[in-house]
Amino acid sequence: MISKAPGRICLFGDHQDYLELPIIACAINKYITIQGTPNNTDTFVINMPDLGKEERIPFRKPASPAGSSDLIPTKGAHLKTALYVVQQYGCIPSQGYNITIQGNIPINAGLSSSSAMVVAWVQWLFTTYGCDHPITPEFIGKIAYEAEVVAQKAPGGKMDQYTSAIGDTIYLETNASSNYRKIACALEGLIVGESGVAKNTVGVLGDIKGKSLEAIAFIEKTTPSFDLTTATLEDYNAYKAILPDALHPFFYAAIQNHLITQEAFFALSETKIDYKHIGNLLNAHHAVLKNTLQITVPVIDTMIDAALYEGAYGAKIVGSGGGGCICAIAPIEKQQDVINAIQNAGAKDAYTIQLSKGAYIL
Repeated sequence: MISKAPGRICLFGDHQDYLELPIIACAINKYITIQGTPNNTDTFVINMPDLGKEERIPFRKPASPAGSSDLIPTKGAHLKTALYVVQQYGCIPSQGYNITIQGNIPINAGLSSSSAMVVAWVQWLFTTYGCDHPITPEFIGKIAYEAEVVAQKAPGGKMDQYTSAIGDTIYLETNASSNYRKIACALEGLIVGESGVAKNTVGVLGDIKGKSLEAIAFIEKTTPSFDLTTATLEDYNAYKAILPDALHPFFYAAIQNHLITQEAFFALSETKIDYKHIGNLLNAHHAVLKNTLQITVPVIDTMIDAALYEGAYGAKIVGSGGGGCICAIAPIEKQQDVINAIQNAGAKDAYTIQLSKGAYIL
């Protein structure tokens, strides 16, 4: 049994999904693969050769669907926690397996290697042991989100898991509905640049999430009718006087990034894509992430400047920030020049990428 799940790029909506605002993201042709063979024990023996690690997760056949006492959610223990969560949906391990997990998604780089692993793992478990719910891509994304974020009380949102599970390019409403639409356009000219600087997901994400939620809660307390989903920059100018100065950037970023994402959705839904317009929106989004939320590092800034100088339509940082990757979109005839410029600007690597379908079983 072999399960594969792709990484993802957030095109629009970084630092929006934990605010229950929509995002636009695409699955990319970088994957985590999970392969398993029975070992006739009550233990999962998990080999991760890319990391040089091995993990053993014992389980007992539970007396009820509540699951095994061996499988208690543990922060940072994605595989173990996912095993606990799937049992709440009738997926009960009946025998152990030797598991090999490998992939070519850069680790800790903002392309969702950990979420792709959880998606592939959840899909593998459901396919191997069954489930009391119809197994759909969105259901796999939901359970992966519950395992990686909810059960571990992590600061992220739904974007990573749902994008990896569903695939292609999606507009995802990250509120309780989890409604999504696939965006039909086949984006061409996408480039990833790896900075080689490990991102600080928990630190950066947790700090910005906390302050963003604090700013919004402050406004909602003083003005119960305030609705972030319909807010404009006029609302920012109207309310900032009553908001503590330290929270201004987070309130502004929440509104401005939401407006950019909405405009990008309509632009990507056009019959003919205006790549210059999409590039300008990427640049506008990056400006908020860089100048307002301040999540970039010098090498990221240099890589983006180099990409734009060589003719990219637009470029932005990807992920929570503090390092990681950039994505750029460029005319096909200028792709190699842009790649060379990103590499010469200090990137660890740069390359073209294509869109991918969602998680699947081989």
